[in-house]
Amino acid sequence: MQQQSAQLRWEHHTQRPLFGLALAFAVAYAVPIVRPDADRDVVELCTVVEWVVWAAFALDYGVRLALAPHRRAFIRTHWLDLGAVLLPMLQPMRLLRLVSTLLLVGQRARMASQIRLTTYVVGAVVGLLMFGSLAVLSVERDSPHGNIRTLGDAVWWSFTTMTTVGYGDHAPTTGLGRMLAVGLMLSGIALLGVVTANIAAWFIARFEKDDIEERRQTEAIRELTEEVRALRGELAELKGTLVER
Repeated sequence: MQQQSAQLRWEHHTQRPLFGLALAFAVAYAVPIVRPDADRDVVELCTVVEWVVWAAFALDYGVRLALAPHRRAFIRTHWLDLGAVLLPMLQPMRLLRLVSTLLLVGQRARMASQIRLTTYVVGAVVGLLMFGSLAVLSVERDSPHGNIRTLGDAVWWSFTTMTTVGYGDHAPTTGLGRMLAVGLMLSGIALLGVVTANIAAWFIARFEKDDIEERRQTEAIRELTEEVRALRGELAELKGTLVER
C-alpha cells in the first residue's frame, strides 16, 4: 500500500513537469520543419531537446515501474508505455520520437483524474492536427511528385484527413506520408466516435434527470391527492358527528 501510494504521488507530482517537457518537444520538433533554413546549431539544439524529453519520459516509466507494487502486472497493463519508450531506440528517426512522445503524453494524460474527457479530446485533436501537419510536411516537402509544400497545405490536408472529408486537392505521395494519413484517418474516426458518444451520454443523462424530476412531481401530486382524500373523509366524519348531536 505504501509503494502504491508512492507511485501515485510520483504520478501526481510529475504530471505538470512532463506536460511542460512535451510542449518543449513540440517547439523543438516544429522549428526545423517550419524553418528549414535554420542554423545548424539550432537544429542540433532541437534534436538534443527531443532526445532529452524522450529520456525524461523513459525515466518516468522506469520510476513508476520501480514504485509499482506488482511489476509484472504494471508491465502487462502499461505495455503501450513500454513500446513508446523502446520505439525510438530501434531506429534514430525524428518521426519515431514524435510517435513515442505522443503515446507517452497520451498515456500520462489518461492517468490524471482531473482532466475531463472533453479537455482530453480537444487536446488530442489539436495535438494530432499540429504534429500530423508537421510530420507530413517534413516527409512530403522534398518529394518530387508531392503537392504538400507549405505549412498551410499541410494543416489543410491534416484537417480534411482527420475529419475524413478528403477533398483530394492535397495528398501524400510517399509511403511514409500515406502511413501518416492512415494514422490520422483512424485517429479522426476514433475521436469523432468519442465526441458522439459523449454528446449522446449527455443527452441521456439530461433526459434521465428530467424523467426523475417528473416522477418526483407525480409522486408528490399523488401523495397530496391522498392527503386531500383523507381530509375529506375526516371532515365527512366530523360533519356526521355534529349532525347526530
